[in-house]
Amino acid sequence: MGMPVRIDDNLYEQARAEAQVEHRTIAGQIEFWAKVGRAALDNPDLPVSFLAQALASLSEPRSDATPFVPRTQKN
Repeated sequence: MGMPVRIDDNLYEQARAEAQVEHRTIAGQIEFWAKVGRAALDNPDLPVSFLAQALASLSEPRSDATPFVPRTQKN
């Protein structure tokens, strides 16, 4: 369920521009930024770029994922 929220005009314009580049809606871009910010506050020792990439990867289709293949162990 969506809720109307007032935001600064400059933030809206930044979200609009970034949303177009990232192929998201404006609301989706603001939600993504909020999730990244929340994750950054919850995990201050992790780089924000890592958190953003990790969160973005969650929205990618699983069929596009590269399977994890562990290295073989030497005996």
